Amino acid sequence: MQQYRVAMIPGDGIGTEVLPAARAVLDRVAAHHGFALVYDDLDWSCERYRATGAMMPEDGLDRIRHHDAILLGAVGYPGVPDHVSLWGLLIPIRRAFRQYVNLRPITVLEGVPSPVSRARPGEVDFVVVRENSEGEYSEIGGRINRGFPEETAVQETVFTRVGVERILDYAFDLAARRGGRLTSATKSNGIVHTMPFWDQLVAERAADHPGVTWDQEHIDALAAKIVLDPARFDVIVGSNLFGDILSDLAAAVAGSIGIAPSANLDPTGAHPSMFEPVHGSAPDIAGQGVANPLGAIWSAAMMLDHLGRPEAGAQVMAAVRELLATSGVRTRDLGGDAGTGDFTDELLKLLP
Repeated sequence: MQQYRVAMIPGDGIGTEVLPAARAVLDRVAAHHGFALVYDDLDWSCERYRATGAMMPEDGLDRIRHHDAILLGAVGYPGVPDHVSLWGLLIPIRRAFRQYVNLRPITVLEGVPSPVSRARPGEVDFVVVRENSEGEYSEIGGRINRGFPEETAVQETVFTRVGVERILDYAFDLAARRGGRLTSATKSNGIVHTMPFWDQLVAERAADHPGVTWDQEHIDALAAKIVLDPARFDVIVGSNLFGDILSDLAAAVAGSIGIAPSANLDPTGAHPSMFEPVHGSAPDIAGQGVANPLGAIWSAAMMLDHLGRPEAGAQVMAAVRELLATSGVRTRDLGGDAGTGDFTDELLKLLP
């Protein structure tokens, strides 16, 4: 029996509640399809930071370097500044393992009403491809003259040709396999160096993908169009910051950020890729057993696709769609009263 080794990092808040749900679903479909998932449970979290001064051990990256995949719950909790928690765990994993693609599918599912009237099931199905390793989230910069009237903070944005070209090639290739349409998020009317460079490379890479129809939209107008006409989009590609913001907006359009999945991919396969729900640690509801596990379960299905088990991933998503379309089982964020365990138990009943 083939085995896959998965690093399990529940993290903080509701991450410790939704990851067990995803694991139960994974184990069920793995058994049905004749393979096994072997988990290494890791306590890397804000709780660990408060106890030891570090989100993960010094050799943490080496411990998971040879895993087949990483499944993460959430990062961040009150009492630990966000830049400490993210730069102590999530971002080092993304960058050390060259996970330069952040992939976030957006789908309006039958049975999950969207707050947007024009976002209808069967019509809204697109993917945000976010550059995940450079851009606006660089480490270059600093603060000087702290505490004085002239205190100054400087943050440098870094776009490299290799970094932009590889994310564009991934997005164009994905569009070619999907609906053949790509939209590039830009702001070259206001950002004078990096965004014109981005636009130039989009046009250059488009020449190598003649089967894909493409356009570009300024980020402010694009945000409005995602709300006003979400069905028009197929693949949206954006920088680290733009992709981050657009994918959260789009998840809300789909009905709840609680259902949104994501993948941090090294498409070369040289390093493990990481899968995580978008929703964050949600400390306001942590420990109550009411968190929506769908984002984690959907992320786990994406992990199965990445591991070369698309039939198992498809089975998970078919069960999710059936549950939402044919039953009244809903977590609180979707207008229901089912708890995390209730939703998971009902989903497991639809799996063989």
